[in-house]
Amino acid sequence: MRILIQRVGEASVSVGGELRARIGRGVLVLVGVGNDDSEEDIEYLAGKLVRLRIFDDEAGVMNRDLVQAEGEALVVSQFTLMASMRRGNRPSYIAAAPGAVSQPLYERFAARVGELLGRPVPTGVFGADMQVALVNDGPVTIWIDSKLLQ
Repeated sequence: MRILIQRVGEASVSVGGELRARIGRGVLVLVGVGNDDSEEDIEYLAGKLVRLRIFDDEAGVMNRDLVQAEGEALVVSQFTLMASMRRGNRPSYIAAAPGAVSQPLYERFAARVGELLGRPVPTGVFGADMQVALVNDGPVTIWIDSKLLQ
């Protein structure tokens, strides 16, 4: 499982011109689910995300996590995070889990983040053509692959 975390001043996701979700200061999290991902990957990445110290303290040092910063999270599925560019110029998505596998894992990831934060986490619409808007803060963008860091 891969997540791309972007610290934001605000972010939103719309589907078909209709606003689905909007957050203020916090993180936009794009999630890609691989063929061999499991509950273990969810637990690892959700914990990393919530404890990631990327928000400034009083001294302007990135020393606060999402809870301490009272930030929000918006979780959006993005299978293209699983792209491989080993050969040629056309991405291969063979490592991305099919929807029947990835949707429940994506939904469980968002729910687990919500459990760790103590509040519901808004999401995009799995499999939909979404328009994501954000004001990147910093910019701070961090990519984590559960298979590379455990």
